[in-house]
Amino acid sequence: MTALKQYQRIEATGLWRPSPDAQRREVVISIGEATLTVSDFNDSALTHWSLAALERQNPGEFPAIFNPDGDPGETLELAETETTMLDAIDRLQRAIERTRPHPGRLRWISVVGVVLAVVGVLLLWLPGALQRHVVQVLPEIKREEIGTAILNRIERVSGQACGSADVQTSLDTLARRTGVRQIVVLPAGVPDSQSLPGGTVLLNRALVEDHEDPAVAAGYVIAARARAELKDPLDDLLDRTGTTAAFRLLTTGELTPEIIDDYTEQLLTEPKPRLDDDDLLDVFARSALPSTPYAYAKDITGETVLGLIEADPMAGRAQEQVLPDRDWVQLQNICGG
Repeated sequence: MTALKQYQRIEATGLWRPSPDAQRREVVISIGEATLTVSDFNDSALTHWSLAALERQNPGEFPAIFNPDGDPGETLELAETETTMLDAIDRLQRAIERTRPHPGRLRWISVVGVVLAVVGVLLLWLPGALQRHVVQVLPEIKREEIGTAILNRIERVSGQACGSADVQTSLDTLARRTGVRQIVVLPAGVPDSQSLPGGTVLLNRALVEDHEDPAVAAGYVIAARARAELKDPLDDLLDRTGTTAAFRLLTTGELTPEIIDDYTEQLLTEPKPRLDDDDLLDVFARSALPSTPYAYAKDITGETVLGLIEADPMAGRAQEQVLPDRDWVQLQNICGG
């Protein structure tokens, strides 16, 4: 008895092929509650197919071609005239489908929950990952271009950077001595020292003009370098200007004037993070420069910078001159006195 109670037995003839390279043969098809049996004319079963896993390759076309789920090479062809069998297969498959569990709303809630969780993770993780990738892959020449753009913006506030051919050699010597790419002295704008992307360090003119010991100016350059080692200036820029800036930089290699202006304004108005003494002393030690002159320039009493004085890495050691006296005297006139 079939699942379709109005029929005692449903049979039809068709063409069966067990594999793509086999010959089609005429067979008898009979249908049960959940299976379709393919037999030869001696009533010997050749194969059994699950109705739930039966697929039709050509819906709406004839002869109708069926195959077991996952095996399109084994086929069964039924002529258009076998309407009873075709109708029975269709009705049984629909009946089987109705008996299957349908999670419905619960499934959709689960799917939506998973999607929201994935989106949440992406929103939290992707901006940071994008920023780290940009910081890692951006070429040095691009960093220097960005640093130059920021410097040009600062000069609109501070006035043009000080300099002349006579003192440039001394400035380059100080940059090499402190381990930075270049030093730019500004008449105003920055309170002391500031690192820019690309290895440029800005110095306020007072650090050069108001101190007899070049180790003071060198110390402020070391402080800017230490901050740059702890927090890449490009990373700082992207932190302050957001994911849009990172994406634009990755895709175009450029930043808009608005992004540069926004960052420059923050750079000149917001306080710099405090440096830990150990981090600062480490850079002084690697540069073989004394930290005491810098410390007393920060606090003439020495009370708030005692750690930099007591742990000066060059205390009691022979020290290489920061700059020859003649070069330092020339550098002190970099802004025209």
